[in-house]
Amino acid sequence: MLSGIVCRTPTRKVSPSGVPHCQFMLEHHSVQQEAGFSRQAWCRVPVVVSGKHLPNIIHHITIGAQITVQGFISNHQGSNGLSKMVLHAEQIDLIDSRG
Repeated sequence: MLSGIVCRTPTRKVSPSGVPHCQFMLEHHSVQQEAGFSRQAWCRVPVVVSGKHLPNIIHHITIGAQITVQGFISNHQGSNGLSKMVLHAEQIDLIDSRG
């Protein structure tokens, strides 16, 4: 599970077989404990959402949205031949930022 802020405009596509896909970048900041010390943790992770089971939440994914993503990590190879880690979302929850 990873929480953060959507920091890049989501791209939405539908595959030739009719499966909707949404891709965006999630920026995570937190303080974690390691070896008894507090440590700043920061990362930007590309996220892919695929399938017809998440159409409602996909429309709420906009730049600045605070979300929690659950899923699995996989390797994707781009058209340039370079590999990158991608988080495949199986569940996305909006975080209520109204306090």
